[in-house]
Amino acid sequence: MSATSAEQDRPELQKIIQDVVGPGFVGIQMRVNDERGEWAGSAGARELGSPEKPPTDGHFRIGSSTKTFTATVVLQLVAEGRLGLEDPVADHLPGFGLDRRITVRMLLQHTSGIFNFTGEHYEDGTVVPGITWAGREWVESRFRTYRPEELVELSLSSPARFEPGADWSYANTNYVLARLLVEKVTGHPLAEEMRRSVLGPLGLTGTVVPTTGPELPEPHAHAYYRYEEDGEERTVDVTRQNPSWISSGGDMVSTTRDLHVFVSALLGGRLLPAPLLAEMCTPHPKAGYGLGVFVQETPGGGTVITHNGGIAGYAALMYGTPDGSRTLTASLTYVDDAGQSLAGEFQEVTRRLVGEVFGSGEGAAAEPAR
Repeated sequence: MSATSAEQDRPELQKIIQDVVGPGFVGIQMRVNDERGEWAGSAGARELGSPEKPPTDGHFRIGSSTKTFTATVVLQLVAEGRLGLEDPVADHLPGFGLDRRITVRMLLQHTSGIFNFTGEHYEDGTVVPGITWAGREWVESRFRTYRPEELVELSLSSPARFEPGADWSYANTNYVLARLLVEKVTGHPLAEEMRRSVLGPLGLTGTVVPTTGPELPEPHAHAYYRYEEDGEERTVDVTRQNPSWISSGGDMVSTTRDLHVFVSALLGGRLLPAPLLAEMCTPHPKAGYGLGVFVQETPGGGTVITHNGGIAGYAALMYGTPDGSRTLTASLTYVDDAGQSLAGEFQEVTRRLVGEVFGSGEGAAAEPAR
């Protein structure tokens, strides 16, 4: 379906995404699949200063939506009997000196207590920094390569946030360990295992696990980063970057169509046995987080399964009903900055989009790949 015909068929959706673009938000592409069929549209600009709209089949960085893909691969290994959810991670990855109480389940659900290598924000307002992922310093070093082992070792050099299993706290380190776990158990790089078990079977030809590669396949919209230097504001195109700084916590590239196919197949039971899918979608009481997904109740009494993502000028939305029959997938490109100044506006955008597609539901903000 072309964007033009789609705009005529669903003017209410086109109006919402048209309203999104403005100061800071450069462009948006969105896809909705529901009982009325498929709709795809875009608004804003493909790049700053261009009259061309973002392509509705464009590639983009999906940030923390990567975690759902990674969790799916781990759970497939559980289904094959090659891993157990209650296995001590240290039994499979003995070289890090991990607390033996940390299980595979704790990695996927963010209950391990391991320090987040992108930094921790504590309830008392204390901030403990991790690697550089923001500001001028990040912009200038954005092609640096980090090894996943390096990120884990950095995390383990700081005190744990809490005892394993005692609480919930979002940490990208959990998913870097999940990557290393997959690689140790299968003997293959995560990218290869992802292609074998998810991307290939679903025909996700627009989805890439780049590891260290800085390029985005064509077509794509551009992302930007703003910072101050000598009192002058500078805006830099950061479309090209080495995503190894976030690794399997948020490095993947996809399209709105591929995200739809993936989340629809996952929730529809095509990738995991029913008992494991049920485990995946059973939320922790503190944050509503299952195993690689958020489970959110809508004010109208419904439920959506989601994992959004944000990474340096790109944001991804990925929502589905529990049976996968209705989905919303989208990408926003924006001018990012160290203060995350668009976070409030972004939360409002997601609430409005999800409310329109899923009734009176309110969406979550993108989980940043931090």
